[in-house]
Amino acid sequence: MKNIVITGVAGFIGSCMLQELNAKGYRNIIIVDEFDREDKKNNWKDKTFKAVIDRKDFIEWLNNEDIIEIDAIIHLGARTDTTEFDYSIHEALNVQYSQQLWDYCSKKNIPFIFASSAATYGAGENGYDDDESKLDLLKPLNPYGVSKNEFDKWALVQNSAPKYWTGLKFFNVYGPNEYHKGRMASVIWHSFNQIKKDGLVKLFRSHRPDFEDGKQLRDFIYVKDVVSVIDWLLEKMLANEWADSLNGIYNLGTGEARSFYDLVASTFAGMNLDTHIEYIDMPIDIRDKYQYYTQAEMKKLINAGYPKPFHTLEEGVVDYVKNYLLEHKYY
Repeated sequence: MKNIVITGVAGFIGSCMLQELNAKGYRNIIIVDEFDREDKKNNWKDKTFKAVIDRKDFIEWLNNEDIIEIDAIIHLGARTDTTEFDYSIHEALNVQYSQQLWDYCSKKNIPFIFASSAATYGAGENGYDDDESKLDLLKPLNPYGVSKNEFDKWALVQNSAPKYWTGLKFFNVYGPNEYHKGRMASVIWHSFNQIKKDGLVKLFRSHRPDFEDGKQLRDFIYVKDVVSVIDWLLEKMLANEWADSLNGIYNLGTGEARSFYDLVASTFAGMNLDTHIEYIDMPIDIRDKYQYYTQAEMKKLINAGYPKPFHTLEEGVVDYVKNYLLEHKYY
């Protein structure tokens, strides 16, 4: 049985990744995170794993020669708060910590899959193409995006690299197990709770003449598709069916931009309610850092062989609302 590490397991995507691997029969999973938050415990406590390691102790644990042999690391842990503007925090957790894991996987010659972010694209001046030659041109809008881009650039110039590796630029991920995220949770989560409380959803007005209110566009991807892609990559790498030439940075979205109006309308549909939206001004502090349009160019992943279709926005949102939010269930 393969020994797989997943970091960030107490969080949203990491806990869904653990469930995905459990469903595929993986039991020897080493889970890594900070496990002291009560509001995250339901994300991971009822799943199956082999060992629980605190993030602060994990590097030392890895470097202990007496530990079990690790077959792959899926690195999803990060400081993801886009409203945290102290870059030193992002640098320590998103850059330096990731570099240590990269070095370990290089030394041990094991697969390394890590989370990057579409936040690296900034306002999209240079498009949303995962062409690695364009990384130096990108202008992220916040320290989180900067830190992710800095690690991506660092990885590409290393002389020593893991046997197989991929960085995945997550676009707007939504789905179960984000109950703990508060302000950083998806618009669906916030919409669901607004509808229950007030019977309507408040969306930001557009402050650009080329976008109507509610018609700001994002590439929304269901978390079940995200973990499916990671599982596919893992299986390819463990079976030595991945190629060195395929190592690199990949977008992970659906390839189709959809409006916030569509997202909220689908949330109402999942609750069997008519759509009722009011528009409010965007806070001044985020106005100049707001992405009005994102759409992942997905040819690279598809050409690498990923075979499955992604959920449509309507399919994903309705599944999330009906089977998780309404029942307050976890994936």
